[in-house]
Amino acid sequence: MTSIKILHAADFHLDSAFAGLTGEQAKLRRRESRQLLERLSNYVNQNDVQIVLLAGDLFDGATTYRETVEVMIDALAEMSARVFIAPGNHDFYTARSPYATLRWPENVHIFRSREIERVELPGCAVYGAAFTGASQEVSLLEGFSAPDDGLTHLMVLHGDLTGAETRYDPVTREQIAASNLDYLALGHTHRFGGVERAGRTAFAYSGCPEGRGFDELDEKGFLCGMVDSGEVDIKFIPFARRHYRVLRADVTERKPEDALRAILPETAASDLCRVIFEGETDERGVDLKSIQERFASDFFHLELRDETRIRQDIWTHAQEDSLRGLFLRDLRGQYDAADEAGRRTIERAVRFGLAALDRRDL
Repeated sequence: MTSIKILHAADFHLDSAFAGLTGEQAKLRRRESRQLLERLSNYVNQNDVQIVLLAGDLFDGATTYRETVEVMIDALAEMSARVFIAPGNHDFYTARSPYATLRWPENVHIFRSREIERVELPGCAVYGAAFTGASQEVSLLEGFSAPDDGLTHLMVLHGDLTGAETRYDPVTREQIAASNLDYLALGHTHRFGGVERAGRTAFAYSGCPEGRGFDELDEKGFLCGMVDSGEVDIKFIPFARRHYRVLRADVTERKPEDALRAILPETAASDLCRVIFEGETDERGVDLKSIQERFASDFFHLELRDETRIRQDIWTHAQEDSLRGLFLRDLRGQYDAADEAGRRTIERAVRFGLAALDRRDL
């Protein structure tokens, strides 16, 4: 076998809508996603990578801008490495896809069918297959086993290893173990979960290189390292320009503004953050609108949520001989009988009701 340095990346989802951002922010994020390609090319060349494995969903869908594809083509052409692309369920291969209609560089090989194809290089064989539609209900890896021919065996594939029923190439650990591969580069799952083994085969999801929402949190990147005589030394390389973060601010016995300052990350100006206020407050809760106006400029993007609870001493007023007391006594009985979700609903009712009784805004 031959020692080979590889880079494994997937799920770029170029030209994503970036829902939830302003129009200008979304435009900037799409531009930064394209710039990822040039940054990746520079990394490949500066680190002597020999083979690049791109495991699908490089584009977010059929509405990809031609400019985006051309930026990718130029970036891949600059790589001093062989590049292999296995189209996934978002960027599946058809006669009308960018993979078929545009001219790709000579160093780029695109797998074009559901049948596993072998490309032989000096000391190495690279395998792959493509989605040819938005779903792939039968495993592309089923029945495959690399020969014992003295070569290093790599495969790039878009597939779902969740174990549940799936329409997105249901790969199993048993199939991976039977594949006799040295390394299987997977795409589809947007989180890096470590390099694992099934039998002698090492495999991994690289995750996505840039988050696109609050379901893709914290550090994102790709994998890079050596495959050498059955030994695999692959490391996760952080590469995201911006990060989505969910932060929790405890407001118990302090002002919400102070609670937010206490958790403010150093990278706030470039991050997309959702701050969840928790803990106990008085019946007024947290003034999200005021805090948003005050702190929005400290973040690239800021979302606020109020998950605080009313302080227990609010209920002491239930004993008052007043409309306020009558209102609280009625809700306290419901509160004591409710589950956690029901109690949160009742607490919101207390806040709105007391605000109405006190003739103040909430």
